[in-house]
Amino acid sequence: MTALLNQSGSDISYCYATRPRFARMGQPNTLVRAIALAMSGRKYSQGAEIGRDGVHYRVWAPKAERVSVAVTTEGGETRKLELAGEGNGYHSGLDASGRAGDRYLYDLGTGKLLPCPVSRYQPDDVSGPAMVVDPGDFRWTDETWSRPAFRDLIIYELHVGTFTPEGTYRGVIERLSYLRDLGVNAIELMPLADFPGRHNWGYDGVRLYAPARGYGAPDDLRALVDAAHAHGLAVILDVVYNHFGPDGNYLREFSPDYFESRHHTPWGEAINFSSSPEVRAYYGDNIRYWHDEFHFDGFRLDATHAIFDDSKRHILAELGEVAHDRGCYIIAEDERNLAKLISPLNEDGSDVNAVWADDFHHSVEVGLIRSSMYAGTFQGQLPELVNILQNGWVYPPPWPAGQPRYNTAGSHLPPERFVFCISNHDQCGNRAFGERLNHFVTPEGYRAASALLCLAPYTPLLFMGQEWGASTPFLYFTDHHAELGRLVSEGRRKDLQKFPIFVKELSERDFPSPQARETFAQSKLQWKETTMAGHGACLKLYREALRLRRKYAAFRPVDRQHTKVAALSCEVLAIRYQAEAEDWLLLGDLRGGHSGDLSQETFCQLEPGRTWQVAFSSNAPQFGGSSRGSYDPQTGRLAFSHPEVLLLRAE
Repeated sequence: MTALLNQSGSDISYCYATRPRFARMGQPNTLVRAIALAMSGRKYSQGAEIGRDGVHYRVWAPKAERVSVAVTTEGGETRKLELAGEGNGYHSGLDASGRAGDRYLYDLGTGKLLPCPVSRYQPDDVSGPAMVVDPGDFRWTDETWSRPAFRDLIIYELHVGTFTPEGTYRGVIERLSYLRDLGVNAIELMPLADFPGRHNWGYDGVRLYAPARGYGAPDDLRALVDAAHAHGLAVILDVVYNHFGPDGNYLREFSPDYFESRHHTPWGEAINFSSSPEVRAYYGDNIRYWHDEFHFDGFRLDATHAIFDDSKRHILAELGEVAHDRGCYIIAEDERNLAKLISPLNEDGSDVNAVWADDFHHSVEVGLIRSSMYAGTFQGQLPELVNILQNGWVYPPPWPAGQPRYNTAGSHLPPERFVFCISNHDQCGNRAFGERLNHFVTPEGYRAASALLCLAPYTPLLFMGQEWGASTPFLYFTDHHAELGRLVSEGRRKDLQKFPIFVKELSERDFPSPQARETFAQSKLQWKETTMAGHGACLKLYREALRLRRKYAAFRPVDRQHTKVAALSCEVLAIRYQAEAEDWLLLGDLRGGHSGDLSQETFCQLEPGRTWQVAFSSNAPQFGGSSRGSYDPQTGRLAFSHPEVLLLRAE
């Protein structure tokens, strides 16, 4: 999550109760509690669950002597249910008259009514009553669904509220055929944990189990996942486990042990994973819940560098195991660039499938935009880009160890474990006015960067709209109450002014307040652009590049043995892909103006009788470029008059 957004301001699922793994956790009485939970017939450690005999309530409130539930039926009748203390901080009870649709609040013996910490749905507001939900009411049709192998993933990140005019789960369903035809096979939804107000990026969530009500009901989200699977698309959920939003979070009233003071995050109190097995269960159950009841295929963990855990077994390894037990992917966002995070468990790693590796983005952006906010740390020169493509990120880093990133060696790890992008929600939203990369660079430069992303041997991530060079910005938006909104807006403007490239802009243009309704509205995609000439040509480039990636396994290598990267003597990037009978050569010049002779380049040599033939050019006429060729197969001469990525195939 962007560092710019300074806002001023256990039990185990019963189906795991007998697994011997818990003997390794080092948490006292965990197995005993898990068995007790299994005996109750519950699935998760907390919340309202429907059973054969009614609705079973359970909540962790270790300081409370008495806990009750105030229930209101759909017909408006009210009743009060006293919960029994279990002697372990949990309170539970059965409402024999309970049913789906009931709304409820907890009373911890003070008379103050509080929303459920694990509410499955907040129909009115995050501070209002939760609704009892029966997940069994939805009829799934994805019984034969099989997730793609991680090495085959092409991920498309989207924000439900701005992806379509409707801004709903059902609205996304209407665009699934488009995404399938584009060539992606996984969509990553920005956080859905419910938040205050009508719209939000999602990183201010306070109800981790409740799908955001502004996008639809829980069954609408289930319908989206089910439909995505029918279209051959995996669905990854972005989850925030490092902090809660600044408004509407009542967890401290249930127990201060949810939080700890030894560590701090830029966005809120740090979560107490080190000394509370109940908190660990709260988050482990969250992974289980989203998979079991919504069929999510994977999870992207926001800002894992801000998830602190001094336990012998880090919570990230535990969450990863929960996800992998269900066959789910798990992806981290971590600014430290630590190979240990994405290394296997038997190598003392966390076994996370992949990590967002932003060095690729930063180097490409600086190479194309000299006024990039990353200029200075990154040079945007060919040697730097080659280094990143060889290692996954810059290594060794040119900055002092730990200041602020570590960048340990990563070239021994499979390329699929590094997620590359040229745009994502942060890279747009980090800018004062939410501009996209295509707003700053030439069409030739944008096409070249796009083709390189799609054909590089790393896991590609696209941000919604980049495939047609969307004209719309993606701004940072919130809908907090007036005073908090004022603080957020002031804090964001202050933070942006720390970057010299924004000072002049902010003095000349009206700052788009995160709280303004038009800030949200301006961020919505304009789908009519996909049929316009320039945008449509860009879309064709993405479709063709992704088609090549899907069709030929050489672009999705399982290791680094058959993929090599070099800088040619003519200052052109070269990537050689060799897998079985396939032999490909990608040549990239992100600035243009370089020329040379491939016959003189050792890296590009072929056995006698074979020649390089052009298979793809980012400047081909159908993509909006010139018809003039950059490579002559007869002579081997190469001449890039403009930025371009050229893909050659040995024949």
